[in-house]
Amino acid sequence: MLNCYAKCLTINGKDQNGGAVHPILEHHSGEYGKNPFSVVSAPGRVSLLGEFSSPGDGLLLQLAIDKRLYVACSPRSDNSLRFYSVDLGERKKSSLSGLKYKREDRWANYIKGVIFAFLNSGHPIKGMDITIQGDIPQGVGLGSSAALCIAAASAICQVFSLELSTFQILDAARQSEVLFLGQYTGMGQAMAALKSEKGKLLFTDLKNLENTSIDYPRGDAFFVLTDSKVPQNSFESDGIDYQQEIKDLVTYLGKRKSGSSLRDFSKDDLREVVGKISEEVRRRCIHLLEESERVEDGINYLEKGDFESFGRLMNRSHEGLRDMWEVSCPEIDWLVKRAWETPGVYGSKMTGEGFGGCTVSLMTKLALEEYTKHLEEYDRIFGFTPEYMILEPSDGLRFENTL
Repeated sequence: MLNCYAKCLTINGKDQNGGAVHPILEHHSGEYGKNPFSVVSAPGRVSLLGEFSSPGDGLLLQLAIDKRLYVACSPRSDNSLRFYSVDLGERKKSSLSGLKYKREDRWANYIKGVIFAFLNSGHPIKGMDITIQGDIPQGVGLGSSAALCIAAASAICQVFSLELSTFQILDAARQSEVLFLGQYTGMGQAMAALKSEKGKLLFTDLKNLENTSIDYPRGDAFFVLTDSKVPQNSFESDGIDYQQEIKDLVTYLGKRKSGSSLRDFSKDDLREVVGKISEEVRRRCIHLLEESERVEDGINYLEKGDFESFGRLMNRSHEGLRDMWEVSCPEIDWLVKRAWETPGVYGSKMTGEGFGGCTVSLMTKLALEEYTKHLEEYDRIFGFTPEYMILEPSDGLRFENTL
């Protein structure tokens, strides 16, 4: 249950114990004239294996990154809602009675969607002043919207002393993106924002929402995230259609053989329905089944320290995303191919659902210098200046009331 109570907050650069506080406290106080009752943060995340697994109730291996989204929240005495983005310098407003999606509200719609989910569930909520601030890159498949929804939901629970289960928090985040904003999303990204542990990878079974923490591989190897800086395209707009087609396929297969999710069937079962479903959907389903196998194998390889075998799985995963799911682009493929050609790089792939504008690579320390030379070449060829960071798994949701 999430039922945490705020401690005293200060805005003079120190908390009540003399420690440094996050700048969001001062921004919130300056904007609304009062300290926040709750400050909560959630991380972005990187998928190592298992993109697009939600429609097939598949398996997912991911890690939380050291980039976070902070939400500060204070209760109001009326039913007004006020939103302030420090990073964008933008302000939005609404009310509990006039809560609806507005395109011009952009980022605030995610928080409004969470409030919408709580109201639909009958939870007693009043007006709020909300401030957000963070450094998760947006629109590149790193789960910034999931982090915002999870942090906002948890902050609201703290403000109004709501005792909600993990699933209820996850469901509020899902309702915000799917029902309120009409965007395709699964539970995976929100799960990473909520349940990740520092220094651990997160293995999630999306069929039963069970999570297992996996030790991060140590030794002369680490994961490197590269942001290609390629502008986001419109692929993710048709994600809901594919989700429904996969559900329809599972229903059809369930009439021939017992099963309630795609993972209950095999690639042979998919071959038997050739001509009855589109070849595009069949290819994507085959990829989902193969990807779940790669996740299971990949965990075993990491536990044994077999980086070469795990890297080969990453390569096969990228080939599936490129050829069977058809979500890559020339710039991403170029980065991945150059990584494959670099001595000391075990594997590389695109990462992120929808349009994943990033790659993740497993490499040795000696490979990093040569890899960065490829990034300079990429800049000259494509005109985008990529950024990379060495990944170290961060923790998930944090209540930051005594930063």
